Amino acid sequence: MSKSDYFAAQLEKLRQKEQYRRFPQIVHKGKFVEQNGRSMLNLASNDYLGLANDDALQQAFLEKLAEKRPHFTSSSSRLLTGNFSEYESLERQMAKAFQREACLLFNSGYHANIGILPAVANKQTLIVADKLVHASIIDGIRLSDAPFVRYRHNDYAHLHEILQKQHLNYERIIVVTESLFSMDGDFADLPQLVAFKRQFDNVMLYVDEAHGIGVYGEHGLGVAEQMNCLPYIDFLVGTFGKALASMGAYVVCDQVIKDYLINTMRPLIFSTALPPFNVVWTEFLFEKRPHFQAKRQHLMQLSAHLRQVVAEQLNMPMPSESHIVPFILGDNQRTVQMAQRLQQQGYYCLPIRPPTVPVDTSRIRLSLTADITHDELEQFIEQLFYAISIN
Repeated sequence: MSKSDYFAAQLEKLRQKEQYRRFPQIVHKGKFVEQNGRSMLNLASNDYLGLANDDALQQAFLEKLAEKRPHFTSSSSRLLTGNFSEYESLERQMAKAFQREACLLFNSGYHANIGILPAVANKQTLIVADKLVHASIIDGIRLSDAPFVRYRHNDYAHLHEILQKQHLNYERIIVVTESLFSMDGDFADLPQLVAFKRQFDNVMLYVDEAHGIGVYGEHGLGVAEQMNCLPYIDFLVGTFGKALASMGAYVVCDQVIKDYLINTMRPLIFSTALPPFNVVWTEFLFEKRPHFQAKRQHLMQLSAHLRQVVAEQLNMPMPSESHIVPFILGDNQRTVQMAQRLQQQGYYCLPIRPPTVPVDTSRIRLSLTADITHDELEQFIEQLFYAISIN
């Protein structure tokens, strides 16, 4: 057996289970993608507000940079020679918008989630995480020295039971959740988590807003804003790479937490910082965030309609309360075939299979964006009915 035979055998097992993955060969054309000569409406994007396809925004940004162009690379960690004023400007603006003491930038949401928890948790810390938190959070928990348990998804009686039993055994407990879960499209009950924090004085809250920032709240600050919980979350993490059409991530927190992370968080300390040019683009979009309310409202209308159709007319379970609408089919092969049929009809839909989701819950994750029209959604629903009828 050659050195590579093991890996080939494992890949063959993935093919047999319909779990083999490859990079798609696609060309982006606004809200459409082209693949093998076929144009398809993109229903798999995280560009929730459609900002990545907004030519007018891009032109306005470039015109603003006519006199002063930021560096295209930082060339270093921020703790060495890579700390540019653009980072501090965005951090100040974000802290002010969230009405919190501090904000700290990271290269990606994955960097944030694998770095923050190992930095702030030790053996005297218990991490209690929702069962369905993102893989990056799970990796961050595993990298920490902290013991951890997981509570059943959005089961707050179970969480309360854990807190009641464990709160006297640890110096601190960090409860970890997403605000909007990316596979089921449902929300955490953030006010309930805040109530637990008030009940148990050693509880801290870690909330990942990756899929909420930009989309929810009166000013687009996320689910925590919409649920009036912004002042009470100790680690409010979010990304710029989805609704805000850029790259990077952040945590909004107290100043002492920011200072502690700067001194202890390995992915921050040992990574080349984001390009300043990218950070300026992020700040440009973040400044405009309050003015995207019409886009948010349109997205909510589209989402409510699609959820209703899937739940009622197709008689399928509907955990979603958001713009992420899972079309749960269960079987891997059936899900792959359904996605292929929808692509043949002009809709770029992708199968989501284990280990991304639990076994027997394979699905097509319908991800709506604000640049989709009502007519386009109705046409998709017709093709969805057709694909189901022949599946």
